[in-house]
Amino acid sequence: MKSSGIGGQAVIEGVMMKNKDKYAVAVRKPDKEIEVVVKECHNLSDKYRILKLPIIRGVFNFIDSLVVGMSTLTYSASFYDDEDEEKDDKSNGKASGKPAKEKTEAQKAREEKIAMTCSVIFAVVMAVLIFMVAPYYVSRLFALFIKNETAIILIEGIVRLAFFIIYVKLISLMSDIKRVFMYHGAEHKCINCVEHGMELTVENVMASSKEHKRCGTSFMLIVMCISIVFFMFIRVDSPILRLVLRLLLIPLIAGVSYEVLKHAGNTDSKFMDIISRPGLMLQRLTTREPDADMVEVAIASVEAVFDWRTYIENLKEEEA
Repeated sequence: MKSSGIGGQAVIEGVMMKNKDKYAVAVRKPDKEIEVVVKECHNLSDKYRILKLPIIRGVFNFIDSLVVGMSTLTYSASFYDDEDEEKDDKSNGKASGKPAKEKTEAQKAREEKIAMTCSVIFAVVMAVLIFMVAPYYVSRLFALFIKNETAIILIEGIVRLAFFIIYVKLISLMSDIKRVFMYHGAEHKCINCVEHGMELTVENVMASSKEHKRCGTSFMLIVMCISIVFFMFIRVDSPILRLVLRLLLIPLIAGVSYEVLKHAGNTDSKFMDIISRPGLMLQRLTTREPDADMVEVAIASVEAVFDWRTYIENLKEEEA
């Protein structure tokens, strides 16, 4: 299997696929039609070469992915927000006897930008609190009767993983999130289908695996494991200083984790297969088997930014 270089994420009733400097969002609208939009993305690393260096590139790629991810989620949700707003506007218009006021494009764009910025900040803050700060303080409770600092750090890592699994389990109870997880499965299946040299058809995609080495879920697990190693070197007496140093190490941990994930997705070595296996198992929580309609949406997103036919032809030539 050869990495295609494409990646993406599930959105509300759709899939985003990114290839180099372009990304496409395909959404199944309320009228059941598929809407596809293609946009260019200008990463910070494109402006400054130093940001393409190993480890450093991982930090800024993570930031870029977060921004694009939030933007595409907002875009996909707008189709369903607009439907609800139209119903509210009609009912309000009837109630008051006056036509509902329409917002200008500039107002909508400004509100979306503000909402996206707030969403990104909120998501980062909550992730740090839930998966970094909370596990640290829970592990400190064990320090009351366990004096081995290495054991405490291991416990902290286990608590962090437990929090992540509980979090995913809880949100998966929501019907909307279940559908997002199904689209997540469709995204993985499309990439696996292409990277295994099969034509991108609904039948081939449905038969492909819904787990993939380069998934964000695997990235999260790698981050949690590598953080244990890094935190082993924080040996200070002050509890507050220990926490501050943990937070300061987050960018470095993310950068190293990115390099591990990138290497895992570009090799078929037995060692990396073993390293990737826990992440693939964890993806069973964040992916579900999609239906054919969802696969059609994912295929539309891939085809908007990636020439899979040429890719497969090149694969066959290399094998020959």
